[in-house]
Amino acid sequence: MKAVAFLGLGVMGYPMAGHLQKAGYQVTVYNRTQAKAERWVEEFGGQWAKTPKDATQNAELIFACVGNDNDLREVTLGSAGAFQTMAAGSIFIDHTTASAEIARELAEEAAERQCQFLDAPVSGGQQGAENAALTVMVGGDEQAFETARPVIDVMARAVTRLGPAGSGQLCKMVNQICIGGLVQGLAEGLHFAKKAGLDAHQVVDVISKGAAQSWQMENRYQTMLADEYEHGFAVDWMRKDLAIVLNEARQNGSRLPVTALVDQFYGEVQALGGGRWDTSSLLARLEALDKQ
Repeated sequence: MKAVAFLGLGVMGYPMAGHLQKAGYQVTVYNRTQAKAERWVEEFGGQWAKTPKDATQNAELIFACVGNDNDLREVTLGSAGAFQTMAAGSIFIDHTTASAEIARELAEEAAERQCQFLDAPVSGGQQGAENAALTVMVGGDEQAFETARPVIDVMARAVTRLGPAGSGQLCKMVNQICIGGLVQGLAEGLHFAKKAGLDAHQVVDVISKGAAQSWQMENRYQTMLADEYEHGFAVDWMRKDLAIVLNEARQNGSRLPVTALVDQFYGEVQALGGGRWDTSSLLARLEALDKQ
């Protein structure tokens, strides 16, 4: 089996790396907080390294799932970064939600080292990562994608190449645009139902059988009505993603009025102390306005 490295053991990376190890790959992990890397090894086996370049030096495939562009640049191009020791012919697969610009930059840097870089952001959240049910959107060289795909499949239910470097990140931006509008619509619908004196649970039972049905409705309405927002994808992370989206929109000339408004609403959720609440907390914002 291939020797692989995994850089970043957050709520997504931790279980993703675990799936690879359980599938029989020889996994070496790196995490900024060493104690978490040690805990991962205790749970799954494999080994941990003190730096990205130490984790990478014997790996054929290198995976990463870190916070943002700056974090990604540090674990790749930093003095102790993975690109310092990547072997010719190896492939770097980045699951971070980052900008298309850095994906293109790192693809060029990798090529200069006779390596390949795939931007491969994911959708499905912590639950998808834990259940190996992620949707993976990939940009980069087609042959590198076909080589890496059987390994990515271990962590995913759907893996699709969209085009050259940056295409995966652009697709993830579309994903976040759509989610933002859906969650706001669901929050407003539930808010309206309650204000109108309807049984919101009954309403969802009815409309979820028609055109209004969505993943967000099926998986989030009950916790929203219970005022439970301590799970799922955090508002802080969503705002990071939407900042990337809105910056890209300014560059390509697309008009995203709803996305910009939802981003503003998430800023209000943060002001309520809900930065770590999940994205369905847009309903909490509406209910907080009622109390003003």
